[in-house]
Amino acid sequence: MKLIDNSYKGVERYIEDKLNGMFSSSEIAALSNTLFVEQLSISRQQRLIEPTSRITEGDLLLIIRSVNRLLENEPLDYILGNTEFYGAKFKVGKEVLIPRPETEELCEWIITEEILSDLKVADIGTGSGCIAVTLAKHLKNATVYACDVSTSALGLAKENAELNSVSISTKAFDVLEDFLIEEKLDIIVSNPPYVLESDKAEMENNVLNYEPHLALFVEDNDPLLFYRKIAEYGLNHLKTKGRLYFEIHERYADEVQSLLVEMGFSNIEVRQDAQGKERMVRGVL
Repeated sequence: MKLIDNSYKGVERYIEDKLNGMFSSSEIAALSNTLFVEQLSISRQQRLIEPTSRITEGDLLLIIRSVNRLLENEPLDYILGNTEFYGAKFKVGKEVLIPRPETEELCEWIITEEILSDLKVADIGTGSGCIAVTLAKHLKNATVYACDVSTSALGLAKENAELNSVSISTKAFDVLEDFLIEEKLDIIVSNPPYVLESDKAEMENNVLNYEPHLALFVEDNDPLLFYRKIAEYGLNHLKTKGRLYFEIHERYADEVQSLLVEMGFSNIEVRQDAQGKERMVRGVL
C-alpha cells in the first residue's frame, strides 16, 4: 500500500485525491477543513503557516476512516458525532435524524411568537432534542417535555440538554398509543414522520442508508397519521388558546390545514421556509 504523507499538505492532498469525482472541488475543500478543525483541532491558518508539520499516526488513521465513511455516503454529521442547530452544538448519532434548516425556522417562529414566560411545552418525536433544547434555551422559564418512542434518542436528547446547559423532562411513549403528560400545555410542537414509504426510491443514499426510518417514514395509505393523532391529543391536553405547531411536508400543507380546521383549531397559519416551500403550520385551540 502506498504510504501517505502525513504532513498537513500531504493529508490535504490525500483527502482531495480520494474524494475527487464524488464531490466538487469546493465541497472537498470544505470537507477537508472540517475534518482538520473538528477532528484534529488544526485550523486553516495553522495549515497555511506550517504546511510541512505532521500529524500523528493515530490522527492519520482517524482521517482515513472518516474519508472511507464519506466514500460510503455516510453523512458528515454522523462521522463527526455532532452538528450545529440554531447557533448551538448538538450531538447526533444514527438513532436520530440530523436536524434540518427548516426545523430551525420552526423554532424561530415559536421563539419570536411565544413571548410569555413560564410556558409549558411538549416536543413530540424529539429525536436529538434539537427543538426541545432550543425552546428551553430561548423561552423564558419554560417547562419543556421531550417525548419520543426511542429511549436511545431520549438519552441523546438529555446529553444535548446538558451540553447546552438547559433542563428538559424526557418522556418515553408511542404517540400513536398514548400521551403520558398529565398537565395542560401551552404549546405542542412536532416534526413527525412525513415521508411516504413510496418516496424511498427517490431519496439519496446518505439519508436512506443511514438516518432512522422510524423517524422518517409514514405509510402511503395514511400520510396524515401522526398529525391527526397529535392534534387529537392537542384537543385534550392544550390549554384554551394553546398552540399546536407542526413541521410538514410541502405536499400536504393544504391537507394538514384542512385537518386542523375540521378538528376545531382556529387562527391557522401556514408558513414557507427559506426555499419558498410550505413547511410549517400553526393552529390555536
